[in-house]
Amino acid sequence: MNQFVFTSKQKTVLGGFIALGALCLLLTIFVYDDALHTRFWTNYLHNAVFFTGIGFISLFIITAFTTAMAGWYTVIKRIFEAYSLFMIPGLVMMAVVVIGIWGHWHHLYHWADTTLLDPTKPEYDSIIAGKSGFLNKGWYTFGTFLIVGTWIFFAWKMRSLSLSEDKFGTPDYDHHRRMRIWSAAFLPIAGFSSAAMIWQWVMSVDAHWYSTLFAWYTAASWFVAAIALTILTIIYLKSQGYLESVTSEHLHDLGKYMFAISIFWTYLWFSQYMLIWYGNIGEETDSR
Repeated sequence: MNQFVFTSKQKTVLGGFIALGALCLLLTIFVYDDALHTRFWTNYLHNAVFFTGIGFISLFIITAFTTAMAGWYTVIKRIFEAYSLFMIPGLVMMAVVVIGIWGHWHHLYHWADTTLLDPTKPEYDSIIAGKSGFLNKGWYTFGTFLIVGTWIFFAWKMRSLSLSEDKFGTPDYDHHRRMRIWSAAFLPIAGFSSAAMIWQWVMSVDAHWYSTLFAWYTAASWFVAAIALTILTIIYLKSQGYLESVTSEHLHDLGKYMFAISIFWTYLWFSQYMLIWYGNIGEETDSR
């Protein structure tokens, strides 16, 4: 497999998009926003969580396929490995949100207002107070750095073992066995920790809402986005002369995964909608 090298044209195009994104952020802050910069912070949170989630689900794909002893994906695993390492800048982006909670830079989370937890004050909110053991600044901070840091550690470990296998692999498949051990260890951690962070990062924006489906729903959206981005990356790299071993069968397999998880994603969406519809709770349906 040829080593991908960024050309000057690619750097210029990508740099132009980065500059455009920075300009849009500035316009959002200073022109098209309210006094609390609500649009900026909601857009920032959405993008930070979305792309960090793609990095996480890429690591999940690597570990799941390794545990299942899949072989077909090995010709494209470098793409998944590269995506998984985005969790490093993703953690930096989420750190800005964390600092913003402590510094009162934004008002994304109602539960961060401590006046809602004091029963002696008229603003007291019994629902948010009941969830304060989980929804609080300390756990949000600790959970973000601990859990995403753990994800990054596993991503680095799988990446280093993969590179070491290419250089120093032996006929006894020692590197592969070690990767399977690390993969099996990561999967249960991924199942719990991803749900916990989705609850905190996204669902707690509306702390009154309850859902046992939302974590699955969000993870499914990450999976579909990661597979779609992988397909687009493969198509581009093949057009540049890379990934000669990748065939239409590989793209077909990726397409089947994207289709299958899209159906699962739709199923979760409808199930959530159906529960809200027939429950007809005013707070959820805004019924009068």
